[in-house]
Amino acid sequence: MMAIAKVIDRFRGLLLVIFLALMSGCGGDTPRLPRLATDAVLLAFGDSLTFGTGASGERSYPAVLATLIEHEVVRSGVPGELSRAGLARLPEVLDRVHPAVLLLCHGGNDLLRKQPVQQLRENLAAMIAAARERSVAVVLIGVPQPTVFNLQTADVYRQVATAADVPLVEDALADILGDQSLKSDTVHPNARGYEKLAQAVADLLKEAGAL
Repeated sequence: MMAIAKVIDRFRGLLLVIFLALMSGCGGDTPRLPRLATDAVLLAFGDSLTFGTGASGERSYPAVLATLIEHEVVRSGVPGELSRAGLARLPEVLDRVHPAVLLLCHGGNDLLRKQPVQQLRENLAAMIAAARERSVAVVLIGVPQPTVFNLQTADVYRQVATAADVPLVEDALADILGDQSLKSDTVHPNARGYEKLAQAVADLLKEAGAL
């Protein structure tokens, strides 16, 4: 009987190891994106961070990204735009551009103006839904919570990305805007900063299987 008990205990231990391995593997997976066709177009949609405030248009992150991934990236950024206005604007842009992937970087002005987080969460989720209704894949780009020190991506972006199961460029902007050498002002990158953001987006597109 003691021998049988030992076998059972070992079996339970083996099952626990397998379970923990599976859980750790699942937790870190990046949601997959469809592989981009050679003529696929991407839509970079957002506010001043997408527009490229702080650098020239050809050095905005969408322009740099287009060179890195050798795909057309349409830049549609409106400086100062709140997420509710972005939500109202997005359907027309999606219908005009017909992108394969939406690169969504929005909500920074909501955070700066201390708009309700729940409203931002709902607007981001609705933008993702508008894209999916049109069979457009989505990548969400996290924006940092405005603070004087130790910039960190606002929790709402992780929450929305997890709930919608979309890839998240999580800490790139927080890291960039936490480095004075990569900033043009208090809230915008300079050209070098946008280059780093473009590289982070390109890296995620590869990791998610789009490239």
